[in-house]
Amino acid sequence: MVAEVEWPDDEDRTELLRLVERFALVLAESGWPRMPARVFSFVLADDADRYTAAELAAGVGVSPAAISGAVKYLTRVGLLSKEREPGARIDVYRIFDEDVWGTIFRQRVPSLERYEQAAAEGAEMLPRGSMGARRMRETQEFYRFLRLEEEQVLDRWSAHRQALFGDTTNGT
Repeated sequence: MVAEVEWPDDEDRTELLRLVERFALVLAESGWPRMPARVFSFVLADDADRYTAAELAAGVGVSPAAISGAVKYLTRVGLLSKEREPGARIDVYRIFDEDVWGTIFRQRVPSLERYEQAAAEGAEMLPRGSMGARRMRETQEFYRFLRLEEEQVLDRWSAHRQALFGDTTNGT
């Protein structure tokens, strides 16, 4: 069962929600849909490790209907995980506490591979020497480069994270 979110006092909750709104605004300004940005910001800043949709709605201060679309988006893009406890009928959502950003970015590697492959197919289909073929080949190489660099950056991030935080399983 998911623990109820407890707030020490109204002032702490107000400060948390201000932080959530500020961070969500930054995400929204960079292209995120507004409600998923708010929900993700809340889950990132709050202490619980799992939430029901009702708990997210209460935490963010919105209707359960607004949460539904947000969690669908966040699970589809790999920012939250949807789980169900054995025997339970309610889904719970969680963030990847083991390594929030490393996990999220590692999930992008297969997408980069698909972009690379699609561009390679496009480059092969187009007439050799054409501008379109050159651009598709450049796109293929860009995604190949990005994929290889991202894998190396994530390996360095893991080492850096370990040096900074040591055992990070409890988030301290």
